[in-house]
Amino acid sequence: MKSAFAQAGTVVSATIITDRMSGRSKGFGFVEMSSDEEANKAVEMFNGKEMDGRTLTVNEARPMEARPRTGGFNRGGRGFGGRDDR
Repeated sequence: MKSAFAQAGTVVSATIITDRMSGRSKGFGFVEMSSDEEANKAVEMFNGKEMDGRTLTVNEARPMEARPRTGGFNRGGRGFGGRDDR
């Protein structure tokens, strides 16, 4: 992946996101380019193109949105949030 994106400019970092349990790819990753211009060029060059049998969606990363906690488990102590009615 890093060598492919290097065609658009200097790649600062490239990371494939993997599942913690299985170690398998989750099907997405992050590529950091050295400038906004190079990042825009990478989007133009690779968005919608095929690589290794998969069609790529390449866009600017957005901040991760907060998701409400659902389910989960108590790791000891008081758990997650809620009221303290002691």
